[in-house]
Amino acid sequence: MLREFPSAPLLGVGAVIVEAGRVLLVRRGTEPLKGHWSLPGGLVELGEGLLNAVIREVSEETGLVVEPVELIELLDRVHREADRIRYHYVIADYLCRVKGGKLLAASDADAVRWVERAEWNSHSALQLDPITVRVMEAGWQRAQTLGKETQERR
Repeated sequence: MLREFPSAPLLGVGAVIVEAGRVLLVRRGTEPLKGHWSLPGGLVELGEGLLNAVIREVSEETGLVVEPVELIELLDRVHREADRIRYHYVIADYLCRVKGGKLLAASDADAVRWVERAEWNSHSALQLDPITVRVMEAGWQRAQTLGKETQERR
């Protein structure tokens, strides 16, 4: 199925990777959102489960091995061009933790970087879509809650 001007929505995954209070972003090297910073992720392949897809996509784009923790949000990304739908993705964004690997931009990401919370909650030089900011914040908040729960059990 075509990504551009598709006949039906495409299923994708995204990863909110939180480490040391920071979130990992990739700068898109291809459309949609070429040149914009976003969460690592991509399309689910035929026969592939959502969790396996997020693990694969993160590895392909960043070199990291992650463990999906839980679903943060299920959302639509619709990009219109005049009276046509240029892109339509349904994306499952997962909170993930790093398990290994070496950080390196690859695949359709032309850069990767860790960002502090203040950077996505301000008018920084990062070109962040409001939906991306919302998902990042929700994932970051959930990671903080899970971290506190783990500490309390010790």
